[in-house]
Order: sequence, then structure tokens, then C-alpha cells
Amino acid sequence: MNKSIIDTSRAAMTTRERFRRQMHFQSVDRGIHWEFGYLSETLDRWHTEGLPVDIIAGEGKRSVEEYFGVDPSFYVPVSNGLLPGFTGETEILKEDKGKRTELLPDGTIQEVQTEGLKTIPHYIKMPISNWEDWKKFKERLNPDAEGRIPYDIKSLGEKLRHSNCPVGISLGSYFGIPRSWVGFEQISVMLYDQPDLVEDIVETLTTLYETNLSKVLPEIEVDFAAGWEDICFRNGPMISPAMFRKIVGPRLKRVTTLLRQHGVDIIWTDCDGNINDLVPVWLECGLNCMFPIEVQAGSDPVELRKEYGRNILLRGGIAKYQLALGKKEILKELKRVEKVVEDGGYIPHGDHRIPQDVPYENYKYYIREKLSMLGWQKYDIDSIEALAG
Repeated sequence: MNKSIIDTSRAAMTTRERFRRQMHFQSVDRGIHWEFGYLSETLDRWHTEGLPVDIIAGEGKRSVEEYFGVDPSFYVPVSNGLLPGFTGETEILKEDKGKRTELLPDGTIQEVQTEGLKTIPHYIKMPISNWEDWKKFKERLNPDAEGRIPYDIKSLGEKLRHSNCPVGISLGSYFGIPRSWVGFEQISVMLYDQPDLVEDIVETLTTLYETNLSKVLPEIEVDFAAGWEDICFRNGPMISPAMFRKIVGPRLKRVTTLLRQHGVDIIWTDCDGNINDLVPVWLECGLNCMFPIEVQAGSDPVELRKEYGRNILLRGGIAKYQLALGKKEILKELKRVEKVVEDGGYIPHGDHRIPQDVPYENYKYYIREKLSMLGWQKYDIDSIEALAG
């Protein structure tokens, strides 16, 4: 293992400098402090255990991220979704005791529970099942639609040139979004029965992402690109690596190539579950950072670094369920990833949003010990509002 990248004797850096250097395996004065987020139920619990009641989820004044001293970042706003989105009233198709069947403006038919414990809806019909459905969506994915980039690019680029925090941009979703429109089982069948339809959906989205990025990247200096998929479960991906490589691979490669042409070489996608089988395909396609690396699902930053070395960058990978146990288990989990932290190219944090079974005191202890591992000085740790005193 190489010498640790954390060198507390170095002069203080900006968060942007730290991020760039840490993710390129270069020495830093201290590591980046990021977290993935928190369930609302977790904050409800913590409010009863000492978290000030005015601390809420999300960015901004008195956010929980600010309260725990999370390092800031900035995302360049671009509209990669439906424009305009579907609007209108939800139509009630049927109402029974304890449940209601609804038709949403986009064509989704869902059954929702109206009594007892709330659950996610049961989807009876997803909005896209054929070419006719898809046409209604496709016309709302025009890359030249007004409002895709709702700001003056040059002005924002000049402002962000002086930013002290990392600047990111979305690279989109290539199979996760289509899956959410078509449905898990349905898109699995569609891959065989209507592959041309799946390809047209993915190609349309790719063209939109390319167009947005082509307009923004020449004027705005971007440090990282972030995507979203969520197409894996505990036993692996919902699409075979071979099929992902065939349908998504060339299109994703177009976007990552464009990003690299403009100096963006830290590129991740948010995918839960066991990602191990897709990692080599993503790396082939130019996506080089894995996030959030769910340990309980079978992914592991330690093993990924062993297998791929410095060809892979990592974010997450701290098993959130360990934080619910005790100080001994928390220290053991941090110690487990310590060598990867020292090697660089890795930002350790919870492997998903912090669940409600994690006590407030446990989480404070975890943050304090994580920051110590990252080389933060005691006075910097003590200056964080949540850890003061």
C-alpha cells in the first residue's frame, strides 16, 4: 500500500482543491467530508434525542448537512427531464375500503393504500408500454426546448471559476429512468419483444444529455459528473451486463468522452445494490467512480480497490447498519476502509441514507471518528456545531 495521501503538515486547501487532489490520488491536508443523506424518520428520531428541532434535511440554512459540517459542492443546473412535465388532476378510477385506484396525468395507473401504515403504491399500469405511449414522452424530451438551461452560461461560468467548492453536473440516467417509466418486469420483457423501442428511449435520452453538456461544458469548468441508475438488487443487476454493454454502452461512452474532452474525469453514477457485475462495463464506458457502494448488498470499496486498483474511484461504502450498533462496531467499520482512504481516490461515507435505527449519539460519534481518520484537526472538528462541546 502506498503512503497515505493525508498530510496534515500541508498548507490549508480549499474544498475544491482537496476534492480534485483526493480523487486523483494526490496528497491533501485533510479528506473531504461528504455524506449521502438521511431518512426523514431518522431526523424525527434525532429530534427526540437532542438534534435541534429547526435542523432539517436538504441544503441551505440550518440544514442537517450544514449542522454536521458536510463539505459544500455545487451542481450546475440543467433540465434533463420531461419539459414540460405532465400536469393535471389525478383521476380516481375506483375507491374501496382501505385503497384507491388512481390515474395519474402521465398515464400511470396505481393503487394506493388509504388506511393503516403507508406503503409505496402498487402500480397496475406504467405510463409506457408501446410506441404510442412513448411518443407522448418523446415530444417532451426535445433538447432544444426553452428552459433546458435557465441561466446565462457565460456569467455562471465566470462566477464558478472562482468557486472554492467542487462543481458538478448531471450526466443523466440511461436505464434507470426508462425502467421507472416502463416498469421492472415490463422492461425486462420489452428488451426481448421490443428492443427497438428500448433503444429509441435510451438514444433519445442520450441525445438530450449530450446536447445540454455540449452547451455548458465549453463555458463552465466542471470537476465531476454524476448520474443515476438504481438498476441493481442484492443478487446483481436487473439487466445482464452483456445487454447493458450492447444497448447503453456506446451511448454512455459518447457522453463520458464528451466530458473528458472538457477535462471532467471524475464520473460516477448512483446505483444501489450489488453492482459488481456492472463495474467492468461501466469502466469500459468511461464511468470510473462507484457510488454509494452498498456493503450489505455485496459491494465493497475494499474489494473493488483490490480488484481494479487506481483505475477505480469510490464514494460511500461505510455500512450504515453498523452505525446502529455501538462504538466498537463503528470503529471497526472505519478501520475496515482506512487503507483505501489512505490510498486516495475514495470519499468514505454512509452507503445510503442514514436509517432511523441509528441513534443520534452513535452518528455524532461516527462523524467525529471519521473526520479524525480523514486528518481533520481537533479544532476543526470541534468547530462543527453538532460536535461542539
